[in-house]
Amino acid sequence: MSNKLLISGATIINEGQMFEGSILIEGELIKEIFVANSTNEDLENIQDIDILDARGKYLIPGVIDDQVHFRDPGLTYKGDLYTESRAAIAGGVTSFMDMPNTDPKTTTIDLLEKKLEIASGKSLANYSFFLGATNDNFEEIEKADPSIICGLKVFMGASTGNMLVDDPIVLEKIFRHSKLLVAIHSEDEATIRANLKIFTDKYGENIPIEAHPLIRSEEACFKSTEKAVTLAKRNNTRLHVLHLSTAKELMLLDDSKPLNEKRITAEVCVHHLWFDDRDYARLGSRIKWNPAIKTRKDKEGLLAGLLQDRIDIIATDHAPHTLEEKKASYLKCPSGGPLVQHSLVVMMEMARQGKIPVTKVVEKMCHAPSVLYRIRNRGFIRKGWYADLVLLDPDSNWKVDTSNIFYKCGWSPFEGETFSSRVTHTFVNGFPVYEDGIFHEAVKGMKLEFDTRS
Repeated sequence: MSNKLLISGATIINEGQMFEGSILIEGELIKEIFVANSTNEDLENIQDIDILDARGKYLIPGVIDDQVHFRDPGLTYKGDLYTESRAAIAGGVTSFMDMPNTDPKTTTIDLLEKKLEIASGKSLANYSFFLGATNDNFEEIEKADPSIICGLKVFMGASTGNMLVDDPIVLEKIFRHSKLLVAIHSEDEATIRANLKIFTDKYGENIPIEAHPLIRSEEACFKSTEKAVTLAKRNNTRLHVLHLSTAKELMLLDDSKPLNEKRITAEVCVHHLWFDDRDYARLGSRIKWNPAIKTRKDKEGLLAGLLQDRIDIIATDHAPHTLEEKKASYLKCPSGGPLVQHSLVVMMEMARQGKIPVTKVVEKMCHAPSVLYRIRNRGFIRKGWYADLVLLDPDSNWKVDTSNIFYKCGWSPFEGETFSSRVTHTFVNGFPVYEDGIFHEAVKGMKLEFDTRS
């Protein structure tokens, strides 16, 4: 294969525009962007070039997922940095940011550096890792290098991993002094415990799954997010609220500033846009997440907030568990599910249904994470930037089943769903890692780098 590749005749979706054109990749980078009907003369002087005919396909920047749990190290029977990055690549996700609740928990710089080393040998996608906050690791937080660490994860509400930060003095210190973006899991633990007692008193061990959004309630989410926003405003913190699940929380967010000027930002995950509490009867604990999937009103409100730019990015909270684990009773069943292979096609399906423009999908999944985290030279189709690119066939129906799922856990909450779009090619740093169902794994992903301006 030549060092130069022309992706020819695609419908390019980038920075709010859709146009027919071609992209020249040279090595790891985008060398040139050609608009249709103006390329022949420019291309005549290019020698030793391979050409990929992309007519009829969409070409977008690679998706950047800022919230995944790839389970490496320590929980690799559920997934690992190889298997889950492979699934991500098949879904058009070229960069990810992994959470700290592994085993051991990533609460020191030394442990974070070890995860970076593991990823360098296993991950097919580009990668970064959150440092986890605890009530007693502020010395580690102070040592964090914001040019290579995507953020500080703070569990304001105990979730998987039991990393609850509930000391108000520590929280104030973190929000005031962290050099890293502070990303929060936002649920009020006291509210959750009180709600759980009501349901355990009534049902004992046999709590129905439909109670999950009542236990991890709207009140629990709003109370915690309101507290975090107040802390952030008082300390001028760069705060990012992960996986919003309620429409009520939108009143705490601002849509009056462009993303690069916001100090307080938020995301929504695909499962909170696709499912609602009516789906528990059909899917049970397969859609048990923290925060919980809530009402149809919440789902519609979150989509409206996304379209209004109160919500800034779309992510997954990809968190695989084995099916055996998910079949356990409510109190023993872990929260979370696998999503990275299907997030982009889910959002493209919503675009096909007229719920969101395709350009908005690209903005929220590709551009906005780059801007929000200040990632260097990724997330856009721009000359001189890394060639993280995805080709989609917008008219290729396929059904999700166990034969085409790449997650190590082997299942998906979308099993049985038919999607209209299919990822055909994924390029990471100019290398064609995925082509029509075939993986090329000789080249691994790169460590993400971040702009450290204040």
